[in-house]
Amino acid sequence: MISKTKSSFYRRLYVAWLIDTGTATNVPALMTATGMPRRTAQDTLAALAEIDIDCRFIQEDGERNNSGQYRIHDWGAIDRQWIDRHVSQLKSALGYP
Repeated sequence: MISKTKSSFYRRLYVAWLIDTGTATNVPALMTATGMPRRTAQDTLAALAEIDIDCRFIQEDGERNNSGQYRIHDWGAIDRQWIDRHVSQLKSALGYP
């Protein structure tokens, strides 16, 4: 069992990685990829800025409100390659599929 602080950090890293790889770029896709509730997915997206990950929502033209996708514009101090090397560890620690 990992601490709440570590699980929160790992969850943010993993969500940012899912967005950056194009695996899950909106809330429903994040929910499907991780099994997390909608509110947790939304809160995690909002919390990315707290660890200096610049994640922005890109609205799709001609679509209804909130139709679009998230994109990572800057990883800040986070080493994206470290996440690539440890993604299995992150998923396992979080209990994600």
